[in-house]
Amino acid sequence: MLQGIFDGLFNGISIGAVLLIAALGLAIVFGLMGVINLAHGELMMLGAYTTFVVQNIFRPLGEPLFSLYIFVAVIMAFIVAALAGLLLERGVIRYLYGRPLETLLATWGVSLILRQLVRSISTSMTIGILLFSLLFFGALWVLQKRLDWEQMQKKAIALLLPLSAAIALIAGLLLNRQPDLAKPWFSARNVDVTAPAWLRGGIPVGTLQLPYTRLFIIVLTILCLIGIYWFLQKSVWGLRIRSVTQNRDMSACLGIPTQKVDALTFALGSGLAGVAGCAVSLLGSVGPNLGANYIVDAFMVVVVGGVGKLVGSVVAALVIGTLNYLLGSGTLALLLTNTQADFLQPLVDFFTFFATTSMAKVMVFILIIAFLQVKPAGLFPQKGRSVEV
Repeated sequence: MLQGIFDGLFNGISIGAVLLIAALGLAIVFGLMGVINLAHGELMMLGAYTTFVVQNIFRPLGEPLFSLYIFVAVIMAFIVAALAGLLLERGVIRYLYGRPLETLLATWGVSLILRQLVRSISTSMTIGILLFSLLFFGALWVLQKRLDWEQMQKKAIALLLPLSAAIALIAGLLLNRQPDLAKPWFSARNVDVTAPAWLRGGIPVGTLQLPYTRLFIIVLTILCLIGIYWFLQKSVWGLRIRSVTQNRDMSACLGIPTQKVDALTFALGSGLAGVAGCAVSLLGSVGPNLGANYIVDAFMVVVVGGVGKLVGSVVAALVIGTLNYLLGSGTLALLLTNTQADFLQPLVDFFTFFATTSMAKVMVFILIIAFLQVKPAGLFPQKGRSVEV
């Protein structure tokens, strides 16, 4: 029985670590900024695909360099997802602060665009996107130096946007005639990320084996937690983020660049989503729908833990992960059966009914709803911009 309990706890903690690393970025974006970002899962997906690309770059180098690719992949996944998040905040989110419904719909649309992008992205499409960005944003950068920019801004955008799009589209269509340039990089199929040799296997503990990949994810999650805590509590920009979160208007009066703080916070949360995607890619195939498997659970972790509270996210992730495993694997029903107590048979039948992955999620969701009826603000209530609004 003790072995079964230990098995259940370790697997629950490992699942909780995966949920936590997926929810860390969401805790930053949703918790501190009050932004409902439904594209968070797709930012995880970008991190996972970045890991796949880095792996393929390192593969021809052979050992021992190939075994080190995961460290480069973690850094690159953070950078790629952070840049994507920065672009999303500057291009969409900054115009929707204080309008949660519009933000939700806009980020949902962005998530669909990103899924289709990884299915269709090719060399010709990439050149077209870069050409459009160079023409449109380059022209805006030049025109912004004019003294009469405020008066001509709307007309300039109305002219430059269709013109740049048309030129980029024509260039993309011409390049598409070359089969090598038109071939999709990833397509809709799933791709596999091979774990380095030192992450294969596990540590035997009795009849249980602790996989190195799970242990690596747990360690990576702990390092991310320490890094985020240090950044928010000890750095200058972390102080500015906390200041804007508590009182945006007063922070602006004190000279804090609130727009830069918004962009940095969103980029930080998005970068953490990329790290989560890198970690999750070690557990299974990478596909366009990877993020959709984690986004709901990540939101539940943030809401149950208390919006904006990292310690709450830690506790909630471990509890939800452990419950998911104990219920879904049938471990709880098996432990009750081993007691051989007849009066516990109704409980055994009850937990046996929920001993599947999908039914376990239903049960956990019901428990979360019941918990939020008692503590609607979560385990650790917070004060912030979303509360003030």
